[in-house]
Amino acid sequence: MCTTAIAIIPWPTDLRAQDADARSRLLVSADWLAQHMTDPELVLLHVGDRDDYDAEHIPGAHYTTHHELSDPTSTGSDALTLELPDPIQLQAKLREYGISDDSRIVVYWGSEWVSPAARVVFTLAWAGVGDQTVLLDGGIEAWKSAGRAVTAEPTPPAEGKITVEPQLHLVVDAGWVQSHASEPGYKLVDGRNAEFFTGNREDRGKAGHIPGAGNVMWQELLDDSLRLKEADALREAFAAAGVEPHDTVVAYCHIGQYATMVMFIARTLGHDVMLYDGAFQDWARRDLPVEKPNN
Repeated sequence: MCTTAIAIIPWPTDLRAQDADARSRLLVSADWLAQHMTDPELVLLHVGDRDDYDAEHIPGAHYTTHHELSDPTSTGSDALTLELPDPIQLQAKLREYGISDDSRIVVYWGSEWVSPAARVVFTLAWAGVGDQTVLLDGGIEAWKSAGRAVTAEPTPPAEGKITVEPQLHLVVDAGWVQSHASEPGYKLVDGRNAEFFTGNREDRGKAGHIPGAGNVMWQELLDDSLRLKEADALREAFAAAGVEPHDTVVAYCHIGQYATMVMFIARTLGHDVMLYDGAFQDWARRDLPVEKPNN
């Protein structure tokens, strides 16, 4: 089998500076969080298993999951999984966490719920507070490794005053992908594991990926402590998937969860992002064409 050499596009120095700035706006350390715990605008969201939260969480954190912040009707054999919720329902839920229009929101994962936490970050961006939302690098384990306290004391519901303003430009559908994803300035990225991307394993009865997509597996972009790797390694992975420095990354996966971690990482590199939220489940249901690397 022949292999194709992949040209890694060097990023200019000014873009590397932008990377560092974007990363610092999106990702915070345990030390940063400890210094800001008493900020009046701070809201903490713990994403993970309920039993784990009940056993220990960062003091003041509200419990949530990506499912709690998705459409409650998106279940069953006829429904797409993990779709965005009704804005009014989402607004009510976010207010219970104490989120207001001026809140500074820190999302972190319990155990290894990395991509669900990224889905929560994306949902907050879609709700209109993406510029005020950051992710704790390394999750709760990073907090504990820094010697910080955890608690089993539940955080009571709060009374936030957020007004959800859906950012519709962040989400695309199958029709958009078919007609726009191959245009210059956009790059379609498949966030599923390689066995699905290559077609070695079927997904929803189809083997392969959406035509024109590259593949980025977010799991390979975290170190052993589940912290984001250095920017050079991230850039190389996206370049290998065909992403150029100024491209908007249009991501999909199985159901719209893994893709949000791909999008988050792309944002740390300064990319604009969009989500095909129906994901491969929608593509396969519509019986749209797929391709394999050796097609």
